[in-house]
Amino acid sequence: MLQARKRRRKTRGNIAENLAGYLFILPAILVLITFVILPIVWAVFLSLHKVQLLGGIKYEFIGFRNFTRLVEDERVWIALKNTVEYVAIVVPIQTILALVLAVTLNSGIRGKNWWRILFFLPTVTSSAVLTLIFMWIYNTDGLLNDFFAFVGLPTYNWLGDPAVALKGIMIMNIWSTAPFYMVIYLAALQDIPQSLYEAAELDGANDWQKFIYVTIPMLKPVTFFVVAMGIIGTFQLFDQSYIFSNGNGGPNNATLTVVLLIYQAVFRNLQMGYGAAIAFLLAMVIIIITLVQRRIFGGSEIDGKII
Repeated sequence: MLQARKRRRKTRGNIAENLAGYLFILPAILVLITFVILPIVWAVFLSLHKVQLLGGIKYEFIGFRNFTRLVEDERVWIALKNTVEYVAIVVPIQTILALVLAVTLNSGIRGKNWWRILFFLPTVTSSAVLTLIFMWIYNTDGLLNDFFAFVGLPTYNWLGDPAVALKGIMIMNIWSTAPFYMVIYLAALQDIPQSLYEAAELDGANDWQKFIYVTIPMLKPVTFFVVAMGIIGTFQLFDQSYIFSNGNGGPNNATLTVVLLIYQAVFRNLQMGYGAAIAFLLAMVIIIITLVQRRIFGGSEIDGKII
């Protein structure tokens, strides 16, 4: 009888503890449902409907016609090609540049605190402001072409030539985003035990060998994170492309990205269902590439856990 009473008391205590735990995480659950789960469900609903916005909102169920239209839309493939090209060039360069800057600052150079501030300034500057500054630099009679002419190199119509317009956005984004990942690498470098470098020195390793066989392997989890965040961020390119092309993705669709195409579908053509279908295409591409990247890295281990 006494044991049964103890079991009931223990059960009530466990229930009270569980309820208290759920109450503590309830705000986070509500935020997750409101800003993540419900928007996804709503996007699925929109992608299966033709939405009429003028003269009263109406929904017409059309099944998968929005998705089949993606295959036939030439601008979708142009936007996807531009975005993939942008990701394939920007992510590796900004990752390597961030690592080089972090290693340089971690090497004990004179005035490294001032260099950190100087390098990090582009990251804290507004993206729209940076884009306007670079548009002035890229002008046909702007600073960059003046420099090219001074050193005897050919000049370009950075804003009007389809062959170089996207490259101009790439240069600007590499310059502005690499310092952010530099800070992440810098924190990771300072967390590597010095005993590993001392052991490598005892084995006769030089600075380059220590970098290749000690630093790079120890930074593998951080590199996985940096590359994953870089891929997600670059696939979401919108504001720079919008400002460069005045929202039309020009010249000749050279700066048209998937997110800009979603904007045009929803806010210019008032095709919310089709815009939701393009958004799902973008989400699937990001998920697939991230899984492939994780496969290449073979999983990254942090504190004994595979991420």
